[in-house]
Amino acid sequence: MLLLRAIRSMMPKEERVIEQFIEQARHIVDAAAALEAVMQAGPEERADRTATLKRIEKDADRVAKDAGRGLHRAFITPFDRSEIQALINALDDCIDLMDEVPRLAALYGIETFDDRMMRMAAIGRRQAALLSEVMPLLTKISVHADRILHICGQISDLEDEADEILRDAMKSLIAERPEMIDFLGRREVYELLEAVTDRCDDVGDLIEGITLDQA
Repeated sequence: MLLLRAIRSMMPKEERVIEQFIEQARHIVDAAAALEAVMQAGPEERADRTATLKRIEKDADRVAKDAGRGLHRAFITPFDRSEIQALINALDDCIDLMDEVPRLAALYGIETFDDRMMRMAAIGRRQAALLSEVMPLLTKISVHADRILHICGQISDLEDEADEILRDAMKSLIAERPEMIDFLGRREVYELLEAVTDRCDDVGDLIEGITLDQA
């Protein structure tokens, strides 16, 4: 037993992963705020605000790559390595999707984001704040299990709200019968914003699963 413990103590450990999750969640908070700033901006400000969002995405991508490399080298991890990798990917996807919104809008010539788009972006921001709140709790899952599960439930509820907004938006868009390019562009922006909330919910689901396994 003592020999086994000695061997394990010398094996590479991934002890920074939760710190990296916390850092990624902070980047998601920043990206969500930056996305709202882009969507609220006039034409003369939008390029600079889009560049700010891109810088956040690049910073977050570096954290994700560092976390992936650390996981690859580690022999001992705080929980299942497949769950860690899934969390790394899902957190990175959240910001990638946010970063895609202004580029997609520009592609279709969408200059003004309507109320439903803004509401879905606001939901993404609220989910990001919850992710930032829940990540530090992963340091002591058994102690914070109830709080973690409650926050994950809130994230899921917000995703349901975004789904409802998407359904209303599509119903209204079809009723308006806009020109095809406008229809396609607005539809894709709606769906992309909903995908942000869906991916945040995926992060919550992963955290919920880890918590139930560990608690």
